[in-house]
Amino acid sequence: MSFNTFGHLFRFTSFGESHGPAIGCVVDGCPPRIPLKQEDIQRELDRRRPGQSRFTTQRQEPDAVKIMSGVFTDERNGMQVTTGTPIMLMIENVDQRSKDYSEIKDKYRPGHAGYTYDVKYGIHDYRGGGRASARETAARVAAGAIARKIVPGLTVRGALVQMGPHKIDRSRWDWNAVEKNPFFCPDAKQAEFFEGYLDGIRKAGSSCGAVIEVVAEGVPAGLGAPVYAKLDGDLAGRFGCRARREVTAPVLRAVLPRWCVDRARPGGDLGATRHAELVEHVLDVRADGLGRHEQLAGDLGVGHALRNQPGDFELTRRERMPRLLFPGAAPG
Repeated sequence: MSFNTFGHLFRFTSFGESHGPAIGCVVDGCPPRIPLKQEDIQRELDRRRPGQSRFTTQRQEPDAVKIMSGVFTDERNGMQVTTGTPIMLMIENVDQRSKDYSEIKDKYRPGHAGYTYDVKYGIHDYRGGGRASARETAARVAAGAIARKIVPGLTVRGALVQMGPHKIDRSRWDWNAVEKNPFFCPDAKQAEFFEGYLDGIRKAGSSCGAVIEVVAEGVPAGLGAPVYAKLDGDLAGRFGCRARREVTAPVLRAVLPRWCVDRARPGGDLGATRHAELVEHVLDVRADGLGRHEQLAGDLGVGHALRNQPGDFELTRRERMPRLLFPGAAPG
């Protein structure tokens, strides 16, 4: 498997699986003599740490990061600084429970990459999704904590602005409210509504989409480079959407039923669609003997093309194609 590295002058390569002994990353291209302590990275990881509300995975991981290389204590001032060499960050997994997945080890779960990885690599790591688990994003957060220290004055913030068909009231936008609710929502009143709404979705065994906005302020002139490293292209590639100068939200790159493509076109709103609606429209689709399409629904959203039969699937990239917040009625 390639493409585990992101970036050019500053880049990181993530490693590890959901149920392996550890996850982490190697950051390369960090300038020397930048003050860097473990606490600088841990602060960001604590914001992401799972199990902090009933709306996230209940896996209890402390996400304690260790800086394994690339730093040195400056004897002149006693500060730990970067050396300019690769920085390895490691986060041990301590609450992986592989036996919880034993009953479904021969099944492909909706919203997961089991089928896709099995087809491409010949390996189905049923233990929490393996390399395709959202656990891998902890490595991205750790690398991002270092990146924040490199460009002074640059601020990058994100917020949830829509859940299902329900949007925030932008007149109530408050960045301070983002850290005070489990959804990182800038509208405190709407965040309270989201709690009840999502509880209902979850109890129904379904899921819904969402829309997130990311805002970068203080961006210095000159970022990006021609011809194949344009800033808009890099951002689009990072979020999985078409290259354009106005990237408004993270999106999903997928092979989708044509009904989904129609909902994702301008004027459509896939973020407002519930998982059950997607399944209802594609029950008759068959793929490689898997039978009913519910077993395959989520496997069409992990960045790999499975197959493209005329009338059944279409390869597409669109904005506002959200991930499932919950894996439907899937176990695990």
